[in-house]
Amino acid sequence: MAPRKKRMDSSLASRPLSEVAGEAPLRRTLPQDIEAERGLLGSILIDPERVWDLCTMRGVVAEAFVEPAHRSIYGAMERLMSKGQPIDGITIDNYLRGTNESEAVGGLQTLKLLMDRTPTSAHAGYYADLVMEQFVRRNILGAVRRIEESVYDAAQTADYVLGSAEQTILAIGEGRDRRGSTVDWKTSVQSTLSMLTRQLETPGELSGIPTGFKALDNQLRGLHKGEMVVLAARPSMGKTSLAMNIAECVARGRDINGIPMRTGGRPHPKRGVLVFSCEMPQVQLTTRMLCGMAEISAREVERGGQFIKKSVVLPKLQAAAKELSEMPIFCDDQGGLDVMELRARARHLCKKQSIELIVIDYLQLLGHREFAQQGQQVMVSKISGEIKAMAKELDLPVIVLSQLSRANEQRGGDEKPKNSDLRDSGAIEQDADVILLLRRPCFMSARVPEHDDPLLAIVDVSKNRNGATGEVRLNFNGSITRFKDRIETNPEVAGDMVPVNDPPTP
Repeated sequence: MAPRKKRMDSSLASRPLSEVAGEAPLRRTLPQDIEAERGLLGSILIDPERVWDLCTMRGVVAEAFVEPAHRSIYGAMERLMSKGQPIDGITIDNYLRGTNESEAVGGLQTLKLLMDRTPTSAHAGYYADLVMEQFVRRNILGAVRRIEESVYDAAQTADYVLGSAEQTILAIGEGRDRRGSTVDWKTSVQSTLSMLTRQLETPGELSGIPTGFKALDNQLRGLHKGEMVVLAARPSMGKTSLAMNIAECVARGRDINGIPMRTGGRPHPKRGVLVFSCEMPQVQLTTRMLCGMAEISAREVERGGQFIKKSVVLPKLQAAAKELSEMPIFCDDQGGLDVMELRARARHLCKKQSIELIVIDYLQLLGHREFAQQGQQVMVSKISGEIKAMAKELDLPVIVLSQLSRANEQRGGDEKPKNSDLRDSGAIEQDADVILLLRRPCFMSARVPEHDDPLLAIVDVSKNRNGATGEVRLNFNGSITRFKDRIETNPEVAGDMVPVNDPPTP
């Protein structure tokens, strides 16, 4: 047997790979079930109201039919139903005559034959399942062929091809998952009641993942699954620092002051955080976090021991490094990342690790090869849509940083940024569930109120799809790139959001 197998292998090896790979598909027909198509169309003609509801629930569309005549007939049924007109042989034939398709379909004779060959509509659901089964198979086959073409496209990187392939296949599955996704109303009401009851019994309890900042959590009620949170600011305002401070608190299970965070008396666990740093190398992010936790100026460390005492600083850095190394933080610092590659990498890591938050720094540095030639505005809007889709697909919050334009500086006055100042695309504002606009008055013109306060940082929650909007006031220590909850001595400024018992920021 062994020599024979060897001869067979050598025979295949002597033939071109394209010939061997393409031989089998040439002998195959597309996945289809013509009899099931006839049975489904006949069932609709016999009992249109009931069977049409079955088709709608199963996601049947005209493209699901292989036979061109069947596709035209079902398309006519769709149009008639959308107009509230009855579905029968006469109305369908009249519609097809108007589109010059009646003769190609076979006219009334074909419609009568479909009814005659269908003894009962009782099996319509079974026919619909068969039709959709073959439709999905054809979609998979088409996706595989498109993937094969992209594999041989030398202009695309392997990571991009992999990400695009995964997204193409997943899109087919997502389409099937949407079928029957309706939740029983009674179940939905009871679930909502339980949530509201829990909130009444435990006032102040967050419904999402805490950010580690009391003032911000009081406004947002935490970071919620499936939400896209946009943190936007002009350069050098500290948006990367704020995002990484939040990432640290989530991964650490402690607030920004190092106090264990609790909900309902239970301590919050350490949560996995994935950071895509498109602008800053990982070593710089780590340096910032390490020095911030140790509350030591990274600049002074770089300048050497003549400005600080090594015997004092080194133990603090070592203690912070020990704790930081045990946090479930994963960092990807590849620059020029395509958003499809980013989604693929996030998907892979979420399968391997328990990731509960993703941070992207920042949106305008991502690319989208498919739309790169259509201008920055179109590309950014597509990137924004992909990030929002990723948040829903992975069912976790995504904090994405974004640049602001200079429009707020040109308006004058208090120079407060607006949602419309988000750079490159209005789609970011539309896609975002939460928008945080960060500003620091000390970096603005002298006419801006509180310009002389070097610590003040204001986070304007300008959009909150599921909660309140308003401003949150924090302190920012630039030397250690660290935000803190702010103590306000003026009750009119402090309001109910800002704690008054936190230790002051040094």
